[in-house]
Amino acid sequence: MFFLVFVLINGTAAANDDIIDNIQKSIIDSLKKLLVIHPVTEDRKLEIYSELANAYHASDHDSSVFYAHKSLKLARKLKSNEEIIVIYCTLGLNYSFRGNYDSAFFYFNRMKELAIARRDIENETKALSMIAFMYAKQGKYHTSIEYYLKGLKISENEGWTDRCVGILSNLSEINRRLGNTESAIQYLKQAEEKCNTLNIKGRYHWHKSQICNEYAFNYLNKGDSDIALRYALESDSLNPTAPVNACYVNGLLATIYLQKNDVDLALQYALKSYEWADVLKDKNLYANAGKILSDVYLAQHRYREAEAEALKVWMCDSTYIDESRDAVGNIVLANIYMRNMERAAYYFKKYAELNAQYAEKSFQTTVSDMAVKYESEKKETRIATLEKEQQLYTGLGIAGVLLAGFLCVVFWQKQRNVHKEKQLIATRSILDGEMKERARLAQDLHDRLSGNLSALKIELGKYKESMNHIRDQLDRCIQDIHDAAHDLMPASLQFGMKVALQDFAAKFPNVRFHFFGTEKRINDRMEFVVYCCANELVNNAVNHSGAKTINLQLVQDSKYVILTVSDDGCGFDEKTVAKGFGLRSISDRVASCNGNMDIFTVPGEGTEITIELKIDN
Repeated sequence: MFFLVFVLINGTAAANDDIIDNIQKSIIDSLKKLLVIHPVTEDRKLEIYSELANAYHASDHDSSVFYAHKSLKLARKLKSNEEIIVIYCTLGLNYSFRGNYDSAFFYFNRMKELAIARRDIENETKALSMIAFMYAKQGKYHTSIEYYLKGLKISENEGWTDRCVGILSNLSEINRRLGNTESAIQYLKQAEEKCNTLNIKGRYHWHKSQICNEYAFNYLNKGDSDIALRYALESDSLNPTAPVNACYVNGLLATIYLQKNDVDLALQYALKSYEWADVLKDKNLYANAGKILSDVYLAQHRYREAEAEALKVWMCDSTYIDESRDAVGNIVLANIYMRNMERAAYYFKKYAELNAQYAEKSFQTTVSDMAVKYESEKKETRIATLEKEQQLYTGLGIAGVLLAGFLCVVFWQKQRNVHKEKQLIATRSILDGEMKERARLAQDLHDRLSGNLSALKIELGKYKESMNHIRDQLDRCIQDIHDAAHDLMPASLQFGMKVALQDFAAKFPNVRFHFFGTEKRINDRMEFVVYCCANELVNNAVNHSGAKTINLQLVQDSKYVILTVSDDGCGFDEKTVAKGFGLRSISDRVASCNGNMDIFTVPGEGTEITIELKIDN
């Protein structure tokens, strides 16, 4: 089960229990109080942000992402690379559970690169497993196997039995999904042999339950439901409160009882599996639980409900081709039984297309090739890029000179603060004026010039067809004016930042917009600043970075708005590349709202720019 990778790597198994839930809430409340009541150092604040991100991970992904970004910002300031790796992992997990795979890959790859640079083999292996897990979730099994085998090689060399067991179990699942039952069982035997040597009782239980699940799936595929049931019940007894395991085991038991023709018991377990999937909010778990529920409804002759559940599976954007294919097969069968032949024929065509996609993968060949490659190749050389930090120290001077210097600095700082205050007031005035002027220009363009051109177009329509080309040119002029008016002051901004940024991101094929938190209107100037900054940053990435994917993310809560634009493009060197007009303009806008802007970029590895604005009450 790929989803157990998260549990095993993090070393915790979350329980859906009222007592644990209350303890978790108590921990979160006490951590928040520490930030408000007690003055804390930046190092301690970093720990608290990180602990809050982890505490929220199982129950509130939006809050977890919010505190992870605050933690990341502070970790970069303190140059705590060890903590940055942990935060990258937390962010990757959160985005993965939300189905935002491009963002998850971004942070897992950053985690891997930083671990390699620090010669941190353990976190490098963890990142490899995470990336393999992501490819498996997307059905890209050949690439997933390649990453798992890299991680397995390092784990065996380092003697990490615990990690070897998890990877072998996941390799077994991939082979099972490909129909290679014998290979799958061989991997399980290796995993079981290593698992029995583990000294940590809790770890043994997590791994053993994963192995039992895979044995149950494989024996179910071989038609031996009695042995499958024995393994499924053993798995349930070993790890009954871990949400991912509970979701899978209940689904597995539903499938087993369905094969044993005990439909009522199958429905009971199928509904439990669906409830656990709802707790975890994972698309692939939804797909798996929904497909099983559809199977049960089909067996009960509840054809409309079977079709409805299968449609949910097909539409939930699950990346497993085999589950989507089986769901469409259920839709076909349900409609045949209901005598809806035209609808059945339509979905049968879709079923055939999915079959063709599945056949094209040729995964079986890839599996054997990868296994041979693993046995023969030598351990790869890791390129270490250690960052050396040099600090310059000034010598000690005469006490009188130091005192005079200190007084000069105090006086200079006072004058600088006065100047900054004046500059801030001037910037805000300019920004307010810009908003009004943009709105006036946009209205004039739309109402006057666009109206006059439309009237002229109607007048020209009275003449001969030879004037058609002039009318076409006028159409283009009118459209250009509409576009210009929208760029000056987008109409969608009147509905809030989220709507405006969704509308803006939709213009670009490679821009993905994500929103986390609670959508709430704030003052007009701040919404305008957020939109303008997003516009400028995305256009910079599109025009200059050569990025394949650009992530535009907005996080909002009652106190802060955080805008992040990240890309996988060429990046740049901050020390050698001067800020252009665009970045200076963004910096001024952010300063007008007393906000902060952080730039994280490495040549050849992309750029991430984060803007944090504190909401004015």
